Amino acid sequence: MTTQTTDPARTAATTVVITGAAVLLPGADTVRALADGPAAGGAPVEPAAHVGKKGLRYKDRATQLGYALTAAALRDAGLLGADEKDGINVPAASVGVVASSNFGNLDTVARALDTLREETVTGTSPMDLPNASSNVIASSAAIRYGLRGPNLMVCNGETSGLDAVHWAVTMIAAGRTERVLVLGVEPDNEVVRRLLGGRHAVDGGAALLLESAAAADARSATVRAVVGRYHRGAAGPAGDGRRWELPAHLGTASGADGLLQVAAAVGLFDSGERGPVQAVAGSADGDAGADLLLLAPRAA
Repeated sequence: MTTQTTDPARTAATTVVITGAAVLLPGADTVRALADGPAAGGAPVEPAAHVGKKGLRYKDRATQLGYALTAAALRDAGLLGADEKDGINVPAASVGVVASSNFGNLDTVARALDTLREETVTGTSPMDLPNASSNVIASSAAIRYGLRGPNLMVCNGETSGLDAVHWAVTMIAAGRTERVLVLGVEPDNEVVRRLLGGRHAVDGGAALLLESAAAADARSATVRAVVGRYHRGAAGPAGDGRRWELPAHLGTASGADGLLQVAAAVGLFDSGERGPVQAVAGSADGDAGADLLLLAPRAA
């Protein structure tokens, strides 16, 4: 087993904070609703209701959800106005993107493979080709919203969401960018359900805007949470902080799980919680585990 414990925000003398957070799930469209625990029977997320229909045609479900979450998180952080066409109000190169999804465009890839097998390459659609890229969620969000900083897609199993937050913190602490939009999304469709043995995925996700404390202070942004220690390996001590779990009825969160836990922590802090919250993903033993400590602004 390999174990990695890092707190690049502290070791680099740069605090990394969360200034924006968004969640879109059946039964929860705010971080507070997520923290309280979404009730069963919520209506499916309709991306067009959040970003309009323009640009959604020919995009897979995960990318559509990613658009809606990106817009919501950027607005929550005060970087995007009501009209997307106005663009973000900070330098484009100062915002990177890290996206996490394990099932993302699986339906597109499966459909393309079926077409190749049955009709050869002549039967494929040029509209499907861009969607077959493994980086389509991260790159599509960056292109639509003009985010020209570093761009990365993480799809490495249950820890993917927390790993995505870690890589965003690392990029900020290393001076590669001032802020990063971190996105975790998992679609629910027939292909995903076959992979999961009949179980369903969350069909939604969460997005966060991480910034260096200096960048947040320079634009007088409201700090919603402080990113603490990250640990890769078996989960850290249970006493590190309160743990929040996604209700089972929402389905498998996979690559969105870590982001949903962090978003729930923001919701708890927004509601007045001041104790630390520990997000945990993966198995309890071996290398496939990660945990991240979140601190309330005044508790940091």
